Amino acid sequence: MDANDGGSNAPEGEQTPVFPSVGPRTPAAPEGPHVPAQQPPPPEPQPPRDLADARVGVAALSLRYQVGAALAVAVVAVAALVHLGMVFLHVAPANTVTKQHGKAIDEWIYPEFEQNWKLFAPNPLQQNIQVQVRADIRTAAGETRTTGWYDLSAEDGAAIDGNLLPSHTEQNELRRAWDFLTATHDGNNRAVGVRGTLAETYLRRIVVLRLGRDDAAGPGGTVQRVQVRSVTTNVPPPEWSDEQVSTTPQYRTLPWWPVPADEGTGGVR
Repeated sequence: MDANDGGSNAPEGEQTPVFPSVGPRTPAAPEGPHVPAQQPPPPEPQPPRDLADARVGVAALSLRYQVGAALAVAVVAVAALVHLGMVFLHVAPANTVTKQHGKAIDEWIYPEFEQNWKLFAPNPLQQNIQVQVRADIRTAAGETRTTGWYDLSAEDGAAIDGNLLPSHTEQNELRRAWDFLTATHDGNNRAVGVRGTLAETYLRRIVVLRLGRDDAAGPGGTVQRVQVRSVTTNVPPPEWSDEQVSTTPQYRTLPWWPVPADEGTGGVR
């Protein structure tokens, strides 16, 4: 051990010198209350480089395209208002406007926008209308015969009865075709205008198709002409009602219509 160790060999009465440590000095803390360091201010938001960058939708379009979009919206709005007005006049009761402009209203509505209802309708239909057809057949042997009456409405009724999901054809095709014909023919069964001729063609094709399904012509036979009639019967009033109505069937028989060769041989599909 040496003298620096302060051991037993050190001369008595001598003190070992202490040398200060060499290194950086730590500054003394300032006296007084603690003051937190100031934070730098947040950066200011930068404005968009271009005003168009902040626009969305139509506002982002140029003026020319904005004008075009406004014109398109205006045209659609006017067309929608005109259509709603035409439909309203079509289903509304007869009035001065429909009497003066009925032709223009019908040209707008038919055939794409036809409506099957009326505003302020009177009593609902209380009749059973059955559409029946018969045909002149040319057999494979060259003979001509006339079939009995086929009740097409009864066939549709049998297909609907008990069917949870009846087809639109079974429910409405024949009925709408007959309504179309009666609306375009006078009391003498003469067609009124072009729509009357169209109604005859439409109904004729339906009944020829139905006769083909029923095999009315037989093997090798051809349908040469058809005749359609309706049988209208009033629905009897309930027992508690005092109303008296006739339940005698009323017949409306149309003239015979010749059938084109392609339809008579099964060309209708």
